[in-house]
Amino acid sequence: MFFLPKVVVNDDKESLAKGETTAAVPEGHSEDDGHNHGAEGEAAADVHTKATPEQLLALTTARAKYNKATDTQTKNRLATELAAAYAAASKYDSAGYYYEIAANARGGEKSYKKAGDAYYEAFTFAATQQRAGELGAKARNMYEQVLKNNPSDLDAKTNVAMTYIASSNPMQGITLLREVIATDPNNQKALFNLGILSIQSGQYDKAVDRFRQLVAVNPEHVEGTFYLALSLANTGEKEEAKTLFNKVKGMSNDPALNTSVDEELAKLN
Repeated sequence: MFFLPKVVVNDDKESLAKGETTAAVPEGHSEDDGHNHGAEGEAAADVHTKATPEQLLALTTARAKYNKATDTQTKNRLATELAAAYAAASKYDSAGYYYEIAANARGGEKSYKKAGDAYYEAFTFAATQQRAGELGAKARNMYEQVLKNNPSDLDAKTNVAMTYIASSNPMQGITLLREVIATDPNNQKALFNLGILSIQSGQYDKAVDRFRQLVAVNPEHVEGTFYLALSLANTGEKEEAKTLFNKVKGMSNDPALNTSVDEELAKLN
């Protein structure tokens, strides 16, 4: 499916673990240009946006400045700059590594959130369950610092939930998502992820409920509309599914999405 993430399934339980970034290096730091992503990281290079020459130059410059720094204070300050350069080049595990260095030195909710978001982005591309577990754990550690200061940060809580779903304890993640929904019934991210998990477990009727609510909250949610159509198709509501699939084609000019929609429509004809 066009929007459907890669998954790792544990026994009979759905487990969302989208993609892999790279082979492990110190503390989750990925190798890249100037290093080398390595064979295992090649798949991730295809998933992530290719870095432009300008982004690679900025990364090389930031890395040189960081390596040249001798005092701890300057190095910690430059860690944020280097992390941003890695993020711009779509090297999210490396970005997380340096954002974490900066966060541990500086403290503060925003600093830990940046590190958590970078690790989470890397987690979403983890191609193996082991790598997803490593990056998910790093993201959780950062988000836990965020939630200590701001328990109402539902975005961080939702991301923590998704890392658990890719772990050996997926029910803890589902429980957290339900807690988010209990606090904010219209939380789009939680509704979307619960809908995806329902699809993964073949519970299309529940998926219909989640995605109906999502598109009611945000009628322009392309992914939500696509998956509502897909869920309806799998519950026998073919005519409504066709209508929604055609609506999706009018919501986006993405050729890959349109191809996916056409494939689903062909199944219904």
